[in-house]
Amino acid sequence: MNTKPVKIQGVLLDWAGTTIDYGSRAPAQVFVEIFRRRGIDITLEEARGPMGRSKHEHIALVAGLPRVAARWEALHGRPPTTADLRAMYDEFLPLQKETLARGSQVIPGVAVAIERLRARGIAIGSTTGYTRELMEVVAPLAAQGGYAPDVIVCSDDVPAGRPAPWMNFLAAQQLGVYPMSSILVVDDTAVGIEAGLNAGALTVAVTQTGNALGLSAPDELPVDVLESRLTTIDADFRSRGAHFTLRSAAELPELVDAF
Repeated sequence: MNTKPVKIQGVLLDWAGTTIDYGSRAPAQVFVEIFRRRGIDITLEEARGPMGRSKHEHIALVAGLPRVAARWEALHGRPPTTADLRAMYDEFLPLQKETLARGSQVIPGVAVAIERLRARGIAIGSTTGYTRELMEVVAPLAAQGGYAPDVIVCSDDVPAGRPAPWMNFLAAQQLGVYPMSSILVVDDTAVGIEAGLNAGALTVAVTQTGNALGLSAPDELPVDVLESRLTTIDADFRSRGAHFTLRSAAELPELVDAF
């Protein structure tokens, strides 16, 4: 039996909620708005449910929720059509650009952590449910904040987004790193962890800065409530197969040092 320790050669990080946009607030707000324009008030929990998937698929999944679908049919006399979903997606893009221009700040500690990983010879890649068009807004702003991965793979670069493994495979290929078992996939959504597992990578779930908690700062909750929420989030990610959990991607160097 081979007991040689794994050497981490690459890290593939998600964007919103993992490296930028503490709390993954920007996309959630826009999903709420595009449904509101059609007379349907969705909750933040409903908006966040499919987070991590391609945005077109995300809209379709929210529209298909039983409560939302019933409300839509009551208002419009029919279920949402393909044309309805396309129109919502077309509205989503410019709204999301506006929101991203204001909400793409790098999460505290992430830029320093990435440089520490690079100093260890670790390749830095990224994947995202955002399209290439949206990342043309996000990436320069993140770079101004000190975070610029070597590779960015977007949902429209591959045949299917998460939970399919293709974005992770493409990012690894572009980085020139293999095997997948030497790569950490870091994400703040269940579907992102699933995509990492489907790629055969080691997975790291982010519990505090991302979609699962959904807060712009931890002090929005009393300490005991925060700790209780984080314990539940941690357990949920582990039940879904996450190999490791961290409160923030800023803690990655300490995790890598443990290998």
